[in-house]
Amino acid sequence: MSAIKALLLENIHPVAQSYLENQGIHVERLDKSLEEEALLERLQGFHLLGIRSKTYLSETFFEKAKGLLAVGAFCIGTNQVALEAASRCGIAVFNAPFSNTRSVAEMVMAEIVMLARRLGERVIQMNKGQWRKISTGAHEVRGKTIALIGYGHIGSQVGVLAEAFGMRVVFYDIATKLPMGNNQAKPSLLDALSEAHYVSLHVPETPLTKGMIGQAQLKAMRQGSYLINASRGSVVDIEALTQALQGGHLAGAAVDVFPEEPAANASDGFVSPLQNLPNVILTPHIGGSTDEAQVNIGTEVAVALSKYLKFGSTATSVNFPQVDLAPTPEAYRVLNIHKNVPGVLRDVNRIVSEQHANILAQVLATNADMGYLLMDLDKAVNGNVCDAMKGLPDTLVARALY
Repeated sequence: MSAIKALLLENIHPVAQSYLENQGIHVERLDKSLEEEALLERLQGFHLLGIRSKTYLSETFFEKAKGLLAVGAFCIGTNQVALEAASRCGIAVFNAPFSNTRSVAEMVMAEIVMLARRLGERVIQMNKGQWRKISTGAHEVRGKTIALIGYGHIGSQVGVLAEAFGMRVVFYDIATKLPMGNNQAKPSLLDALSEAHYVSLHVPETPLTKGMIGQAQLKAMRQGSYLINASRGSVVDIEALTQALQGGHLAGAAVDVFPEEPAANASDGFVSPLQNLPNVILTPHIGGSTDEAQVNIGTEVAVALSKYLKFGSTATSVNFPQVDLAPTPEAYRVLNIHKNVPGVLRDVNRIVSEQHANILAQVLATNADMGYLLMDLDKAVNGNVCDAMKGLPDTLVARALY
């Protein structure tokens, strides 16, 4: 492990560096993202890459990133990563699907209360020296209905918190999900939208979700309702949302993500049609930006990268088959990543047999394109097994772990 090097971009929390270094990995950190050519040049000699949401890894990147073993996306989404290309090149990708769940959910609940009480407007007025002690248009959230569009880790957590606030919770998800508490599933998106006072979006960025909230969906929402988007900027038609707010159909909105976002922090230059509208809360993609979330993300992804390097565990990978073989005492572990075609396991077992090694434990998992094999052998094979595996036409990666 002493020869392994990791490059962490975008000011990833120092806890990730500390953990990896404690595992014997040399780490270098940068506080910004890099364009593709600059990144490829900087990445030479590194085996691990850590990124956040501003670094885009294309198909070309993976084809050129020789020596790269794994990518850690220190965030929830991986839409900035060409996952299929990473798989074809035998590069595992890990993310942090749970670590900022609570941070995002708490911000959503805070925004619901702020919208209900029109607190954003009151704060702006007070800072201008305007005293407006009025109750018109201000409401409690207790007894109101919230619709959660997407009921994954974050959506379901918002449902738990909203119910504790005394709200009625409905949700819509394309997959069947077990409701938390008294949360109630709805059969369609429009069913969920039509009966809610508050609609909160919690979906990933996919072709299916791009523009899923447009003019027709906004029109289907209740008169005087509110929209909260802390998911992905491509999900909402911003022009249609602006019109719904200006026309009075919606009473307010909170938006944390945008179709186009600056690549780095800047003091000015951000423009959106939603700016300067009453009862609209705009935030710069900070749903998961808490100290607690960043520590959790840094730890979760660093642990996943380390377990992959040391033991071959892919249990939390987003693009590899899921494998987690418990270590066999006094064994020697070999990893083989290959194209999912007939005959590979036969050839690998033949190679092991020719080295007079005995297989103590073995696990193979596949997806449509890839086979992922871990083998524990009873003797050290001095790299001969891996070298022979690399000579097989369908091998992508072969590596001795310990």
